[in-house]
Amino acid sequence: MNWLSRLRRGLLGLFKRRPIVSAAALFLGGIVFWGGFNWSMEVSNTESFCISCHVMREYVYQEYKTTIHYRNRTGVRASCPDCHVPREWLHKMVRKLQATNELYHWAMGSIYTPTKFAAKRMELAEQVWDSMAATDSRECRNCHDVEFMKPGQQSTTVGKLHELTKEWEMTCIDCHKGIAHTLPKGFNQEAVLDEMHDRMETEKMDCRECHQGMA
Repeated sequence: MNWLSRLRRGLLGLFKRRPIVSAAALFLGGIVFWGGFNWSMEVSNTESFCISCHVMREYVYQEYKTTIHYRNRTGVRASCPDCHVPREWLHKMVRKLQATNELYHWAMGSIYTPTKFAAKRMELAEQVWDSMAATDSRECRNCHDVEFMKPGQQSTTVGKLHELTKEWEMTCIDCHKGIAHTLPKGFNQEAVLDEMHDRMETEKMDCRECHQGMA
């Protein structure tokens, strides 16, 4: 009889002899296990944990510190996990499992130097953008929601563009790439705006809706 079989028989015997004590021990053990698991998830879901990695601390974190998401007039910040880790438990667990691939590349030193990081930057950025587009910019909408914006209090162009996102079924990341990090070398931000402008012309929108003062 192997050790697993002996352990199983022992536990079954204990449950038969002391059912109440065994049930209480099992219940308390479950609480301890769940508490430890939840604690580990929360610890790994902090900015300090994210930048404990050399690559994150020295590269993208330094860029993030120059943006409005890091420091602003009101002091309301969106930190690393706010943008990159879902709040919902199931989606959060999926993201944590996906992060094991990042641990592998950290161990292998895949992007450990500025040159290696720059060479992979476009690929890494596109993975994040695709993920955000697939979830309708879920993490962005934890703080920003077009439905609750007041276009009249925004600039004319910005207000109009936010209204169009609903009509055109666009999502935040379609326009706001590079909002917290430097865009990869070779990415053409102007092409995104040109595409929207071309669509406005195709749909024969009045130019004066954005360009006030036109004759």
